[in-house]
Amino acid sequence: MVIRKYRSSDCKEIIELFYNTVHTVNAKDYTKEQLDVWATGKVELEKWDKSFQEHFTVVAVDEEIIVGFGDIDKTGYLDRLYVHHDYQKKGVATAICNELEKVVQSNITTYASITAKPFFEKRGYKVIKEQKVERQGVFLTNFCMEKNR
Repeated sequence: MVIRKYRSSDCKEIIELFYNTVHTVNAKDYTKEQLDVWATGKVELEKWDKSFQEHFTVVAVDEEIIVGFGDIDKTGYLDRLYVHHDYQKKGVATAICNELEKVVQSNITTYASITAKPFFEKRGYKVIKEQKVERQGVFLTNFCMEKNR
């Protein structure tokens, strides 16, 4: 597995990985209705590409397949971290997170799903607050978490 910087040509594959990961990995912690509003399957490729370009974004590649991705902005906000369902618990998220955390000196914050919360806790992140996020009238629980540097 190789961790490399994001390229615009990765965007379509990353969006598919995002959708599939949410609908498989997160299905144990969220209802189908919640999963459908979280990852609708309808995203604006250009908007996501622009966001990835503006952030420090990396992808994990195994035999030419993107198996995970993550991004962090200049303020230390870790926005997205997703790993292909077939590559869970194989160190992919850890490798991506290691790269993301290297590029900021400040505290790091993230909004972790119920599913991701234990992963971030093992990395030293602390829950600041539990929150309900509303998407299309449906509420999803996540956790504002912070890692002090």
